[in-house]
Amino acid sequence: MGALVVARLTDSRQYAHLWGTAELASLFEEPARLQAWLDVLTALATAQARLGMIPAGAAADIATHARVDSLDLDLVAEQTRLTSHSMLGLIRALQQVLPEAAREHVYAGATVQDVTDTWFALAMREVGALLWRDLHEIEGSLLGLAVTHRDTVMAGRTHGQPGAPITFGFKAASWADEVRRHLDRLREGRPRWLVGQLGGAVGVLGFFEPQGLALRAQFCAELGLDDPGISWLSSRDRVAEFAGLLSMVCGTLARIGTEVFELQRPEIGELREPTTPEAVSSITMPHKRNPEGSEHLDTVARLVRANASVLVEGMVAVHERDGRGWKAEWSAFPEVCLLTGVALQVGRRLVSGLEVDVEAMRANVERHGDRIASERLLAGLAGKVGKHTAQRLMHEVLSPGTTEVAHVVDALVAAGAATEQECRRWLAVPATGAAGAMVDTVVSRARAARDAEPDTWP
Repeated sequence: MGALVVARLTDSRQYAHLWGTAELASLFEEPARLQAWLDVLTALATAQARLGMIPAGAAADIATHARVDSLDLDLVAEQTRLTSHSMLGLIRALQQVLPEAAREHVYAGATVQDVTDTWFALAMREVGALLWRDLHEIEGSLLGLAVTHRDTVMAGRTHGQPGAPITFGFKAASWADEVRRHLDRLREGRPRWLVGQLGGAVGVLGFFEPQGLALRAQFCAELGLDDPGISWLSSRDRVAEFAGLLSMVCGTLARIGTEVFELQRPEIGELREPTTPEAVSSITMPHKRNPEGSEHLDTVARLVRANASVLVEGMVAVHERDGRGWKAEWSAFPEVCLLTGVALQVGRRLVSGLEVDVEAMRANVERHGDRIASERLLAGLAGKVGKHTAQRLMHEVLSPGTTEVAHVVDALVAAGAATEQECRRWLAVPATGAAGAMVDTVVSRARAARDAEPDTWP
């Protein structure tokens, strides 16, 4: 057979690095997927032999020959198309290389979904381990930024407009705290996700009786997975939940990227993503330094959410097996994982090399004068005349067209609402409030969690 034409950018030699990582591609590319399926078949045969359901010699032969590099992959593809069966091409190719006595004992009593759902669990184990590793690294970088910039004052912004002062450490700590919650979710979800699937035709293990439950326990143990307790052929919440977590992780990284994208604008200039001398932002406008990594985090997050929604749709399944949602998972699940791998890779690079312009942050705060401290003035005035009266007075003196006074203090004094001494006293209270204390809290509890947990996914 001739080579397949590469029609998708995700498979392009030129662009594949934008849509997946080599590390995850090695898990989901066809030879790796087929080998994982063969490993599942081997585990089934081994468990069946241990219970005396098939000859031990047959199980040993299957274990020896179930290697993807020993199979005719053209035959696998040809027989899959010819039979319209998702697994029969692989079974026939495996039978072709097995001794005759072992051929009848391959895939005995199992279904396609027993193999592919168990593969999903194995894939979630691998992807979850990478997620744990990379989120730990990202969290560490963010905690470092939070500590370094605990007291670095910058303008807080709401609705895209300057609000009241915060610190950049407060912003970075917010990111770190969100990443920590994803690590918590990843730890908590592991026992729900990493379970095997062996149900047979409709999930009741009828083919294997009276040893069905014992076989499933042996089968799962052979693969290092937990026994689910009950078949989950039409219960797709595990896959949907895992994908939902990945979409949330990508959402967090996109939130960070979007913040860098906005704050790298030259008229703000407070953050800059790392770059290399070879990077070219624009051929026609060579002065530009585009935040392309930050942009890409949002692009990837959109695609992950879209594919994760397909997996959530799969939860609405009919009867004991429903190929519509289940087979859609075959396309959507690898995409979610591959794209998340890219987001993690870009996110690690972004936060570990983020350039923080402290002087630009200070200048932007100063540029807004005491208007950026209006919250503190409101609080002080509220103590004098009441909160709602204070809010009305400040609204009047700051409404467009009502005053040409450049500063809030001057406006309040001119309106007779307060004296200059009162305003200066109110402004003496730190405008960043409890930002520093909250940074300390986030850093302290994150460090305690990191000290108590393993480097690898527990």
